[in-house]
Amino acid sequence: MNAVLFDMDGVVVDSERYWPQLESEHLFPEVVPGQDVDPEEVMGMNYREIYGYLADNYEVAVDSDRHAELFETLAAELYGERVTLMDGFESLVSELQADGISVGLVTSSPHAWIDIVLDRFELGGRFDAVASAEDVDSGKPAPDVYLRALEALDADPDTSVAVEDSTTGGKAAKAAGLRCIGYTGVHDGIDPEIVDTAVSDPEHLRRVLFDQFE
Repeated sequence: MNAVLFDMDGVVVDSERYWPQLESEHLFPEVVPGQDVDPEEVMGMNYREIYGYLADNYEVAVDSDRHAELFETLAAELYGERVTLMDGFESLVSELQADGISVGLVTSSPHAWIDIVLDRFELGGRFDAVASAEDVDSGKPAPDVYLRALEALDADPDTSVAVEDSTTGGKAAKAAGLRCIGYTGVHDGIDPEIVDTAVSDPEHLRRVLFDQFE
């Protein structure tokens, strides 16, 4: 194994602890008023693709620009004030890189949100590659964003592993040919059938990751 690719939301930071409530209370009532949307339906998707999903499956009451505006407002509060970093994440990255393992960030979030996280937790420059769904034609569950990160790292999917918290993300990683660790430290919203193994907390993740590289 020569690369580890981390999802951001629900893995590196605990944003998926907050997004479902924020979407249910502040987003869905305006975008799809009076309709019952389970936040798990859109977990792991890029916010622009969430709009497409809602438009295809529900009656939307606003245009995509208003939808994006609502998301931007929620994201500024979420990433700037609420989220916390995975316990021990910085040391985990350092240990992986010290062993010659490349570390990538692969996320459905746009670069503006990524930058808030990188700045707030002083992670700028710590990743060997950063890939956003904004950089590719199709976001998760398509494999495009993972393939972009692998190309940037010059890494082979057969010798790389992804860490994901959502079924959407897990499908993307597997479609790109990676082994996938399902991380349930924030929530348990990933289908165990699509991952190679599941871990429940940061220390468990650390043990399993280093087992991969022995």
